[in-house]
Amino acid sequence: MSDTRGDFRIERDSMGELQVPSTALYGAQTQRAVNNFPVSGQRMPAPFIRALILAKAAAARANVELQQLDPAMGDAIVAACQQLLEGDFMAHFPVDVFQTGSGTSSNMNANEVIATLASRILGDQVSANDHVNCGQSSNDIIPTTIHVSAAIELHERLLPALGHLLKVLCDKSLEVQPYIKTGRTHLMDAMPVRMSQVLDGWGQQIQANIEHLRALQPSLQALAQGGTAVGTGVNAHPRFAEQFCRELGGLTGVNFTTASNFFALIGSQDTAVAVSGQLKTTAVSLMKVANDLRWMNSGPLAGLAEIELEALQPGSSIMPGKVNPVIPEAAAMVAAQVIGNDAAIAIAGQSGNFELNVMLPLIADNLLYSMQLLSNVSHLLADRAIASFKVNQPKLREALERNPILVTALNPLIGYLKAADIAKQAYREGRPIIEVALEHTDLSRAQLEQLLNPEKLTEGGL
Repeated sequence: MSDTRGDFRIERDSMGELQVPSTALYGAQTQRAVNNFPVSGQRMPAPFIRALILAKAAAARANVELQQLDPAMGDAIVAACQQLLEGDFMAHFPVDVFQTGSGTSSNMNANEVIATLASRILGDQVSANDHVNCGQSSNDIIPTTIHVSAAIELHERLLPALGHLLKVLCDKSLEVQPYIKTGRTHLMDAMPVRMSQVLDGWGQQIQANIEHLRALQPSLQALAQGGTAVGTGVNAHPRFAEQFCRELGGLTGVNFTTASNFFALIGSQDTAVAVSGQLKTTAVSLMKVANDLRWMNSGPLAGLAEIELEALQPGSSIMPGKVNPVIPEAAAMVAAQVIGNDAAIAIAGQSGNFELNVMLPLIADNLLYSMQLLSNVSHLLADRAIASFKVNQPKLREALERNPILVTALNPLIGYLKAADIAKQAYREGRPIIEVALEHTDLSRAQLEQLLNPEKLTEGGL
């Protein structure tokens, strides 16, 4: 209940009266949360709120189908949800991420906003608790929304972004296949590799991450909805969970299923922890690619200078002409942030106290933030670093011709110790390995040229 007094109106709930901005669609419980949690100024992420609104629409449809809600009221709730999704819905969700650990404040924020709009549409009072929240508890709708929002982000954004990165890597591998470079282990010269082999290695890392994320999709798409307060399903229709998943699937195009055990999905967040762990692995893979690009691009005079990354912006406020590897640097920072997010999620995942995890908003925020960062930077890394870099063939050739480690190919013929002596002398005197080998073996130049051919050495074998 409410009455308006100037810039504020008075809302009444079970705890008494409270001033709420007169233009706000939310009510007393949301305002209490705004007052109680002035922590970060950081709201719950938009994909989470979007998924929560979709879940409310699915719940209304399911309750109408199961005769738990009047059809006209159910239609008004669905219409209110649609109205929110078509506008700037985040303006109506001011609750801080650092709130009650169950996410009850965010659930009631959605219930109150949707109830206000639905009441206007219906021309009659729609209750936030009795109607919009029918058959639900914060304790099942918030874990459900974590899964739904993450599943949608994975399906619509992250997997396509990683797929794009993989395609660009495959295309670039074909382009650079003719180029051979000095391999490096411990950052030191090693046997030669094809440039395409380097990119194929990166591509396999991304492919593996895609496969591992896809393997987690069925678990992520299994929902806690229907467990209500503690997992027993009290106050929900026996078929509500199943009908809810059908309705939500129709709204999102994602195949959601009812959890085989509500207690596990309400009392823990193991699936979110597992998904975050795989996001961390993906971040580690991107960090490897980013750092390799930075090293290969280093110079251009005093570094490796094997490739030239696209010049995107001036690199220094004091050194004219300096250009830095900004996209790989951004990717490396994203990787560091995702690794940190995973640590927070792992700690939050341990806070499943008896029948409820009580760090749900933190898990939602960090999980979706990691997905957003990885999705965005995968596109940047693909399009502004990998697709556009140029190979410095003269630099590759110069390093290969002077690489003493090529003597490894002679091991089967002259032995490790003699080969080591030849390599050390070539390095010490700054001479090509073939010249020193001619002086210290019985092999002819033709034999040595064949044995030390970098192209042949990239193929393995004897």
